[in-house]
Amino acid sequence: MPAYTLPKLSKPRRLRAKQVLLVASGDLRESANRVCWAAQAELEAALTAAVRECGYEVVRAHSYNEQAGHGFLASQAEGMRVFADLDRGAKLIVAEAVWQYSHHVLAGLIAHRGPILTVANWSGQWPGLVGMLNLNGSLTKAGVKYSTLWAEDLSDPEFVRKLKTWLQTGKVTHRLTHVTPLTKVSIPARERKLGQALAAQLLHDQAVMGVFDEGCMGMYNAIIPDHLLHAVGVHKERLSQSALYYATTQVPDREAEAVFDWLCRAGMQFKFGASEETDLTRQQVLTQCKMYVAALRLADEFGCHCIGIQYQQGLKDCLPASDLVEGMLNNTERPPVMAAGNGRVLYAGEPLPHFNEVDECAGLDGLLTYRVHRAMGQPVENTLHDVRWGDWDHSGTTDEYVWVFEISGSVPPAHLVGGWAGAVGERQPAMYFRLGGSTIKGVSRPGEIVWSRIYVEDDRLNLDVGRAGVVELPPEETRRRWEATTSQWPIMHAVLYGVTRDQFMAKHKANHVQVAYAHSAADADKALLAKAACTQALGIKVNVCGTRRGGRPWAAASH
Repeated sequence: MPAYTLPKLSKPRRLRAKQVLLVASGDLRESANRVCWAAQAELEAALTAAVRECGYEVVRAHSYNEQAGHGFLASQAEGMRVFADLDRGAKLIVAEAVWQYSHHVLAGLIAHRGPILTVANWSGQWPGLVGMLNLNGSLTKAGVKYSTLWAEDLSDPEFVRKLKTWLQTGKVTHRLTHVTPLTKVSIPARERKLGQALAAQLLHDQAVMGVFDEGCMGMYNAIIPDHLLHAVGVHKERLSQSALYYATTQVPDREAEAVFDWLCRAGMQFKFGASEETDLTRQQVLTQCKMYVAALRLADEFGCHCIGIQYQQGLKDCLPASDLVEGMLNNTERPPVMAAGNGRVLYAGEPLPHFNEVDECAGLDGLLTYRVHRAMGQPVENTLHDVRWGDWDHSGTTDEYVWVFEISGSVPPAHLVGGWAGAVGERQPAMYFRLGGSTIKGVSRPGEIVWSRIYVEDDRLNLDVGRAGVVELPPEETRRRWEATTSQWPIMHAVLYGVTRDQFMAKHKANHVQVAYAHSAADADKALLAKAACTQALGIKVNVCGTRRGGRPWAAASH
């Protein structure tokens, strides 16, 4: 009788006492990994020194790859191979100075039994804190316990103290005194009634979320499980990027020219050059105009109430970036597009809410925000932004801490100073997009906003929501912030009310934040409460973060 061949499992090397593992998740694009490696190496050197100061030793779990030119884990498969040989009970640090694809390490972290710490530098350059927040949100959704730390200077005594606490106990926590459960907030009857009515309408009529391929850029946290989405009356229409590509190729040149002419008449400017490899060209923009027409027609064909294009994977190999398309879709005032064959204007007089990078949490948030603001007569344009970076104002204009919210390519022009006339099209960085494409660059106008984030925790949808103001900074300060991040992208100077930098970092479960303007501070307060009531009526757990403008607490709301 033949013997069965039993698999042989590797035996991980056990770490010695006071040794801690370190892994680094990278991009899927090797061009980005090579360019960003210097910043990662600098972070790891500083972190290794801080760990040594605490009396421990860093053991890097994977080596620098001479052929690739970096030391990142660059794929899910590579991450699985590395984690298979690690001591699953060891203390483990995920160190990030760059944007990273969380699924490169997620499988290993889900299986890991020892304490996990995510660490980021405080830099807008690539950026690590955005990557870390994405990983934190993914771990939260997966039910993996972890601690998290960040710092501008990893030799700072406060950072070292917290790091030592984690090394000794396997856990470090942060105070979240800025968070108020909605159950402790009194919502005025008018806003509560509106929110509940909008929730009832969504559950009765239901809505279609068009998803052009799921799971962009390793963002596990950006995928809402179907059973949670169905429970709030929203169902995914799973569409293919190949269908969008084909539909784009079928749009006649004259329709693309009509869209482009509309943009120019509206006042948008494009910074064109001669080189397809490094410059923005007219042909790139015309292809984006075709994609815009195609996206609207596909959304109409499938009855979509919102759509998400995957953005950085798949389409990047055959089309220019989708950013210009996304900004147009999210704006009420935009080039009209007719249905093929019958002359009907598609989504006339309204945006088609689009969620960048197929972030379904942002998609649901955007759909709810749109409906609440429309019912209240507030500006309906809303978008996600990267929680890119933040710094104190160097110009002396404000004493408040000012965040850099910076979406990777486009916002609805209604958010910009000057609207369409304040929008500038620049080429997407070649490191990310070989075929280029225009961004919608500009400065977000001063005003009152509601910020929010829907996320998955404990197999349940949650909403964190708060208030903020967008401030105006001098051109030289805006320029400094652009140069510290990505100058081709639109920027928002945001001041969060009643939430410090570290409180926000400790609580926020995503790399993205949703924003929408209101006509006034009082209107923004009402919009927040109506949206909170709507989401609560849908069975979503709601936290109100921070305060109203001027520091007034939410728990003091009155009927």
